[in-house]
Amino acid sequence: MKNKKMPIQYGEIGLLALLALLWGSSYFLTKIAVETIPPITLIAVRVSIAALFLSAVVLWRRETFPSDLKSWRMLFVQALFNSIGAWTVLAWGQQFVDSGLASVLNSTSPIFVFFITLFITRHESANVTKLFGACLGVAGVVGIVGIDVFQDMGGQGLALGAVLFGALLYACAAIYGRRFAYLPSTVTAAGTMIWASVCLVPISLYFEKPWTIMPTFTALIATAILSVFCTAFALLLYFRLVRTLGSMGVASQSYLRAGVGVLLGVFVLGEQMTINLAFGLMAVILGVAVINLPVRTNR
Repeated sequence: MKNKKMPIQYGEIGLLALLALLWGSSYFLTKIAVETIPPITLIAVRVSIAALFLSAVVLWRRETFPSDLKSWRMLFVQALFNSIGAWTVLAWGQQFVDSGLASVLNSTSPIFVFFITLFITRHESANVTKLFGACLGVAGVVGIVGIDVFQDMGGQGLALGAVLFGALLYACAAIYGRRFAYLPSTVTAAGTMIWASVCLVPISLYFEKPWTIMPTFTALIATAILSVFCTAFALLLYFRLVRTLGSMGVASQSYLRAGVGVLLGVFVLGEQMTINLAFGLMAVILGVAVINLPVRTNR
């Protein structure tokens, strides 16, 4: 039997890059928004607008939501991982962490996916090549952040931990998201956003009293873009790619997302560009390519 290479899904890789661009932009948009909008309220608004938008897409496409309780329980778990948990802790952490640093630390989800796959789920190939790609991505992250970042964290320690915890939740979401292959990606995305809004809106009303805040016009625009493009549209791409590229492939967009987040921090928010940043980004992009190399099969 001859060895044949699986064809590289160039179209899916392009969509992966688009997803990284959308989610990479979310860091500096979140940084702008949390200056005048509390984190839980911000994410509650984000998921509520996304839920309305995605539900409209489901109706427009004449698709139907699941009618069984099991599917809705699964959608709730996915919402806990991907939005209720990950986005909320990330938004809280970004009150105290620069957007570029947050994007880099949050980009470690492929590493969590790799080791969860290797030691627990074993649902995908976790070979030496993918390990090399994951480690190369980590090296790029270290190069971007610098080795001195954790030496004097002070009060930022909890915030940095929250950002990293968000990366772990993203990893869990990428793996758990494989269970929704039987549902259209629009229905899965809308269902998770409905659950997120049902949970976060009451929490926001009780703890943060959003009617008392006075957000700036810039914060409102950032929230709108974050909700429609970086959430609703991005989730449509996300659940499609989970099925076509797998959980490790989708999680690897976190490395590209880190590059986008850092570059936006430099050029939009005035953060500093360094040599470490340039070389780190090169390593990150190469790591993504290695993780997504097609696996050879014998036929």
